[in-house]
Amino acid sequence: MKSAYELAMERLEKESPTEKVTDEQRREIAEIESTYKARIAEKELFLSGEIKKARMAAQPDEVSKLERQLVSEVRRLNEEGEAKKDKVRRK
Repeated sequence: MKSAYELAMERLEKESPTEKVTDEQRREIAEIESTYKARIAEKELFLSGEIKKARMAAQPDEVSKLERQLVSEVRRLNEEGEAKKDKVRRK
C-alpha cells in the first residue's frame, strides 16, 4: 500500500514529468555557473572597494547608491545566469 506522499508524487510526475539532463548539459550548466560566480565576485569586489572609498570620504548618499547598484547588479547577473541555464536544459 502506497503512502499519500507516494501517490501525490506519482500524480505530480504524470502532470509534469521530470526532465532528464544529459552529461553535456550538466557540463554546460556547470560552466555557466562558474562564469557567473566569477562575474558576480568581480562586481562585488569592485563595488565593495568603491563603497569603502565613499565611506572614507564620508559620502552617505554615494554609499547608499553604490549599495543599491551592487544589489541590482548581483540580481541581474543571477537572473541572466539562470536564464542561460534554463535555455541549456530545454535543448
